[in-house]
Amino acid sequence: MPDQALSGPVEIIGTGLLGTSIALACRQAGLEVLLTDASPENVRTASGMGAGRPRLPGDRPQLVVVAVPPAYLGRVIAEALSQDPDAIVTDVGSVKSAPLLEVAPLPGADRYIGSHPMAGTERSGPLAGNAALFDGRPWAVTPHAGTRPDATALVEQLALLCGAVPIRMDPAEHDRAVARISHVPHLMAVLVAGRLAGAPADHLALSGPGVRDVTRVAGGDPELYSQIVTGNSGAVVDLLSEVRHELDELISALRGGDRGTLAGLLERGQEGTRAIPGKHGGPLSPTTAVFVAVADEPGGLARLFADAGASGVNIEDVRIEHELGRPAGLVELVVAEGSAEQLRTALESRGWVVHR
Repeated sequence: MPDQALSGPVEIIGTGLLGTSIALACRQAGLEVLLTDASPENVRTASGMGAGRPRLPGDRPQLVVVAVPPAYLGRVIAEALSQDPDAIVTDVGSVKSAPLLEVAPLPGADRYIGSHPMAGTERSGPLAGNAALFDGRPWAVTPHAGTRPDATALVEQLALLCGAVPIRMDPAEHDRAVARISHVPHLMAVLVAGRLAGAPADHLALSGPGVRDVTRVAGGDPELYSQIVTGNSGAVVDLLSEVRHELDELISALRGGDRGTLAGLLERGQEGTRAIPGKHGGPLSPTTAVFVAVADEPGGLARLFADAGASGVNIEDVRIEHELGRPAGLVELVVAEGSAEQLRTALESRGWVVHR
């Protein structure tokens, strides 16, 4: 079957963060968008934001995007395939194998193709929607053995329309990938954060950016994440078993004073950090941090960024550490290796206190 151009209408089932963001991007591109949600209030809110209009009897979408919680994906995808026998149906859930098992035996399964935009925020609901949410982000497109080629092409068009970078993957390989880069790291953060609950106040008073970095994602919605990791339990358990083996090695090395084994585990971790792609993909570029003291007052960061911009040095990343007991913060400006001295000199010439 020849590929078709994405011309709409596009139906969004589930007007939370992802669904509303996709709807806003489609509307921005001039497509007609139909909105469906179990919550009429969510549909009203998304409609009021300009994300589309409620679906009406007689509407016939070209593409249906299912953006509901993981536990409901299979059922809602099946309903969409039945209700719209001419439409291509995709979903944006974070697990692909589990819903496919429910859908594969059904009539019209060749019109279904899973997908997963790797984007989001800690906020939820339609008011968190943003047409630019997917700009430059990977968007996994996961055809199964029976998927029609035109379905794959249409969903890749959707990803491109939303500003994302489509990456075609096998559904099972996708689930192994997200277990490695998302689900298991999240669970590790949960376990570390759990050691902080009920900890003595004088222990917590020593907290710094390290513990915040490690535990940040543990603050996500427990109900949602329990659905995600349960739906991907096979891949997650395989990786957790590997982690458990290395944790046993670590405990044994510490008890026995085996610094060689300990060094090997630490070096393996260091190697893993270097394997994470850089901000534009590919290998990480060497960087250096420049630390600047900034008063905790309105306009302080704006002045720092303006002066950093005037230096001609590109800022690769920014982190802020608030100094305990002082009305100031320590801002870490990450720059390309070789540019740090230029930035330090420029900032000091403008009166900034730069930690060397």
